[in-house]
Amino acid sequence: MTETSPAPIRIAMWSGPRNLSTAMMRSFGARADTQVSDEPYYGAYLAATRDPQPMADDVMASMDCDWGSVTAALNGPSERPIWYQKHMAHHMVGPVGIADLPAHTHAFLIRAPERVVASYAAKRVAVRPEHLGYATLRRYFDREADRLGRAPVVVDAADILRDPAATLDALCAALGIAFDAAMLAWPPGRRASDGIWAAHWYGAVEASTGFGAAEGPAPALDADAAAIAAACRDDYDYLARHTLKKADSA
Repeated sequence: MTETSPAPIRIAMWSGPRNLSTAMMRSFGARADTQVSDEPYYGAYLAATRDPQPMADDVMASMDCDWGSVTAALNGPSERPIWYQKHMAHHMVGPVGIADLPAHTHAFLIRAPERVVASYAAKRVAVRPEHLGYATLRRYFDREADRLGRAPVVVDAADILRDPAATLDALCAALGIAFDAAMLAWPPGRRASDGIWAAHWYGAVEASTGFGAAEGPAPALDADAAAIAAACRDDYDYLARHTLKKADSA
């Protein structure tokens, strides 16, 4: 009789850009039992939208840009017991979505839109509310809540930076995996698992060896940036009501 390996725990972590998402990928990637995937739908998004992102042609040339085959791969075999997948909500403009990843544990990483706008605008000339993914995060959250009959996992970047050990411990418990102290520190540098776009976006993460300091005062925004943040605030507040910290104290 042939023994079969247990199914991997697939974690789909949905976020928007500049949400501490790459540092979180580093954190999970520091675990010996976990493989990571970096924005697997990015190429498909660019091919569908022709959004003038930095290095767009290089990104599309470097990865699978077919929605269906990317989804099949994400539902396929894993190299390790845990598979952490970093997903950008705003990439999901094609014929697949959260319902096409039924064997995944879906979680949501959020950050105050004022901080996201300030960080993202520093890396890109133009930004619109849809680039930040909040509306899709809220829609996916509601769909997963309906499927589960309870709120899915939501974690705020501010809580991670304020107390990485306690927040990651609570996150792992909510995901059904054991916390590993290796998640708190990692060696600097690029990873083979990083997307080719790391050359443009990941400078700070490549220099890091752990999570940064707790966030300070909210950044000052000009009128245009403030309007973008305001357009995302309702969706952020909706999700923030379900963060681990608030759920635990309820």
